Amino acid sequence: MDELRPPTLLALPSYLAGHVARIGHRELVSALEEHGLRLPHFAVLAGLSDFGPLAQHALADRLGLNRSHLVGYLDELVRQDLVGRERDPDDRRRQRVALTETGKALARKLKDEAKRSQDVFLAELSEKERETLVSLLRRVVVADDRARGGWPD
Repeated sequence: MDELRPPTLLALPSYLAGHVARIGHRELVSALEEHGLRLPHFAVLAGLSDFGPLAQHALADRLGLNRSHLVGYLDELVRQDLVGRERDPDDRRRQRVALTETGKALARKLKDEAKRSQDVFLAELSEKERETLVSLLRRVVVADDRARGGWPD
Protein backbone atom coordinates (compact mmCIF):
# COMPACT_ATOMS: atom_id res chain seq x y z
CA MET A 1 0.00 0.00 0.00
CA ASP A 2 1.44 3.36 -1.09
CA GLU A 3 -0.71 5.56 1.14
CA LEU A 4 -0.53 6.11 4.85
CA ARG A 5 -4.13 7.28 5.23
CA PRO A 6 -7.34 5.30 4.78
CA PRO A 7 -8.51 5.24 1.15
CA THR A 8 -12.03 6.11 2.33
CA LEU A 9 -10.76 9.45 3.63
CA LEU A 10 -8.51 10.04 0.61
CA ALA A 11 -11.62 9.76 -1.60
CA LEU A 12 -13.38 12.62 0.23
CA PRO A 13 -12.70 16.08 -1.21
CA SER A 14 -13.69 17.67 2.11
CA TYR A 15 -11.10 15.61 3.97
CA LEU A 16 -8.43 16.39 1.39
CA ALA A 17 -9.23 20.11 1.29
CA GLY A 18 -9.19 20.33 5.08
CA HIS A 19 -5.89 18.51 5.36
CA VAL A 20 -4.28 20.54 2.56
CA ALA A 21 -5.49 23.70 4.32
CA ARG A 22 -3.73 22.60 7.52
CA ILE A 23 -0.50 22.01 5.58
CA GLY A 24 -0.75 25.45 3.96
CA HIS A 25 -1.58 27.10 7.26
CA ARG A 26 1.60 25.72 8.82
CA GLU A 27 3.74 27.54 6.26
CA LEU A 28 1.72 30.75 6.35
CA VAL A 29 1.41 30.86 10.15
CA SER A 30 5.17 30.46 10.45
CA ALA A 31 5.75 33.44 8.15
CA LEU A 32 3.22 35.57 10.08
CA GLU A 33 4.65 34.67 13.49
CA GLU A 34 7.90 36.38 12.50
CA HIS A 35 5.90 39.63 12.54
CA GLY A 36 4.00 38.84 15.75
CA LEU A 37 0.77 38.30 13.81
CA ARG A 38 -1.77 35.54 13.39
CA LEU A 39 -3.83 34.55 10.37
CA PRO A 40 -6.85 36.75 11.28
CA HIS A 41 -4.53 39.77 11.51
CA PHE A 42 -3.22 39.01 8.04
CA ALA A 43 -6.79 38.61 6.78
CA VAL A 44 -7.63 42.10 8.08
CA LEU A 45 -4.53 43.64 6.52
CA ALA A 46 -5.15 41.86 3.20
CA GLY A 47 -8.83 42.84 3.18
CA LEU A 48 -8.10 46.50 3.82
CA SER A 49 -5.28 46.44 1.28
CA ASP A 50 -7.54 44.89 -1.36
CA PHE A 51 -10.76 46.82 -0.66
CA GLY A 52 -9.56 50.05 0.95
CA PRO A 53 -11.15 51.53 4.10
CA LEU A 54 -14.29 49.72 5.24
CA ALA A 55 -16.85 49.96 7.98
CA GLN A 56 -15.97 47.46 10.72
CA HIS A 57 -19.12 45.41 10.16
CA ALA A 58 -18.48 45.25 6.39
CA LEU A 59 -14.90 44.14 6.97
CA ALA A 60 -16.05 41.36 9.33
CA ASP A 61 -18.64 40.20 6.80
CA ARG A 62 -16.20 40.21 3.88
CA LEU A 63 -13.66 38.23 5.88
CA GLY A 64 -16.22 35.80 7.30
CA LEU A 65 -15.20 36.78 10.84
CA ASN A 66 -17.38 37.14 13.88
CA ARG A 67 -17.87 40.88 14.40
CA SER A 68 -16.99 40.76 18.09
CA HIS A 69 -13.80 38.76 17.35
CA LEU A 70 -12.82 41.33 14.74
CA VAL A 71 -12.74 44.01 17.44
CA GLY A 72 -9.98 42.13 19.29
CA TYR A 73 -7.94 41.67 16.12
CA LEU A 74 -8.34 45.36 15.29
CA ASP A 75 -7.33 46.38 18.81
CA GLU A 76 -4.01 44.56 18.33
CA LEU A 77 -3.46 46.04 14.87
CA VAL A 78 -4.24 49.54 16.18
CA ARG A 79 -1.78 48.96 19.02
CA GLN A 80 0.89 48.11 16.43
CA ASP A 81 -0.05 51.21 14.38
CA LEU A 82 -1.01 49.05 11.38
CA VAL A 83 -4.65 50.20 11.16
CA GLY A 84 -6.61 53.19 12.35
CA ARG A 85 -10.27 53.66 13.21
CA GLU A 86 -12.44 56.66 12.51
CA ARG A 87 -16.12 57.47 12.41
CA ASP A 88 -17.70 56.27 9.18
CA PRO A 89 -18.66 59.44 7.25
CA ASP A 90 -21.67 57.59 5.78
CA ASP A 91 -22.98 56.56 9.21
CA ARG A 92 -21.52 58.35 12.23
CA ARG A 93 -22.67 55.54 14.54
CA ARG A 94 -20.20 53.15 12.93
CA GLN A 95 -16.43 52.79 12.86
CA ARG A 96 -14.47 52.71 9.63
CA VAL A 97 -11.09 50.98 9.51
CA ALA A 98 -8.16 51.85 7.26
CA LEU A 99 -4.53 50.84 6.93
CA THR A 100 -1.90 53.24 8.20
CA GLU A 101 1.17 53.85 6.04
CA THR A 102 3.01 51.29 8.18
CA GLY A 103 0.14 48.87 7.67
CA LYS A 104 0.21 49.37 3.90
CA ALA A 105 3.92 48.59 3.77
CA LEU A 106 3.55 45.52 5.98
CA ALA A 107 0.53 44.29 3.99
CA ARG A 108 2.60 44.41 0.78
CA LYS A 109 5.43 42.50 2.46
CA LEU A 110 3.08 39.91 3.97
CA LYS A 111 1.37 39.31 0.63
CA ASP A 112 4.76 38.44 -0.85
CA GLU A 113 5.58 36.19 2.11
CA ALA A 114 2.17 34.52 1.85
CA LYS A 115 2.76 33.78 -1.81
CA ARG A 116 6.16 32.30 -1.01
CA SER A 117 4.65 30.16 1.75
CA GLN A 118 2.08 28.83 -0.69
CA ASP A 119 4.79 28.06 -3.22
CA VAL A 120 6.58 25.98 -0.59
CA PHE A 121 3.61 23.85 0.36
CA LEU A 122 2.39 23.46 -3.23
CA ALA A 123 5.84 22.62 -4.62
CA GLU A 124 4.51 19.20 -5.69
CA LEU A 125 2.20 20.90 -8.21
CA SER A 126 3.08 22.63 -11.48
CA GLU A 127 2.11 26.28 -11.95
CA LYS A 128 -0.79 25.22 -14.18
CA GLU A 129 -2.00 22.72 -11.56
CA ARG A 130 -1.83 25.43 -8.88
CA GLU A 131 -3.91 27.77 -11.03
CA THR A 132 -6.46 25.00 -11.59
CA LEU A 133 -6.58 24.18 -7.88
CA VAL A 134 -7.14 27.82 -6.92
CA SER A 135 -9.79 28.25 -9.62
CA LEU A 136 -11.74 25.18 -8.47
CA LEU A 137 -11.52 26.07 -4.77
CA ARG A 138 -12.56 29.66 -5.50
CA ARG A 139 -15.63 28.41 -7.37
CA VAL A 140 -16.70 26.39 -4.33
CA VAL A 141 -16.18 29.35 -1.99
CA VAL A 142 -18.04 31.80 -4.27
CA ALA A 143 -20.92 29.34 -4.69
CA ASP A 144 -21.16 29.00 -0.91
CA ASP A 145 -21.15 32.80 -0.51
CA ARG A 146 -24.00 33.07 -3.02
CA ALA A 147 -25.96 30.24 -1.40
CA ARG A 148 -25.70 31.98 1.97
CA GLY A 149 -26.87 35.25 0.47
CA GLY A 150 -23.50 36.90 0.94
CA TRP A 151 -23.03 38.26 -2.57
CA PRO A 152 -25.14 39.01 -5.63
CA ASP A 153 -24.73 36.99 -8.83
